[in-house]
Amino acid sequence: MSWRNTLEPFARPMFFFWSRLTRAKTLGVRVLVQDEQGRVLLVRHTYLDGWYLPGGGVDARETLESAAIRELAEETGLVAQSRPVLISVHANERFMPGDHVAVMRVESFDPGVLTSRHEIAEVGFFALDALPDDLNRGTRARLAEIFDGAEVSPDW
Repeated sequence: MSWRNTLEPFARPMFFFWSRLTRAKTLGVRVLVQDEQGRVLLVRHTYLDGWYLPGGGVDARETLESAAIRELAEETGLVAQSRPVLISVHANERFMPGDHVAVMRVESFDPGVLTSRHEIAEVGFFALDALPDDLNRGTRARLAEIFDGAEVSPDW
């Protein structure tokens, strides 16, 4: 277990407190990207267990599209070459009251430079029939909705 995993239970409540003071609602974005073989891009953070779709918070005066492009570049080094398209929006009330997560798809991308090495432990493309065992529950649900025809849940 890294020091980030040890500190995360203490740091996260402070982050939520600050977010609530500065924002009435919070909004995050997750980005779906597939390579030429149809594999899905996932990231593993240094401070959370499991694999996730790349993404993060939407900053003040930032659109969902620009946040998706920025987070994709920061977390994976990929540069979006197509405009992100909204797939779905989910309430993340179980994790943080007032939080919402939008899922966006980027169809075309180029390699770039990974700038978030302190936050991201690994980046990889995974076949839909060979996803990591420790795939985050919310990410697994979104992939099932997108690729397996599962009913889209309003909740993350």
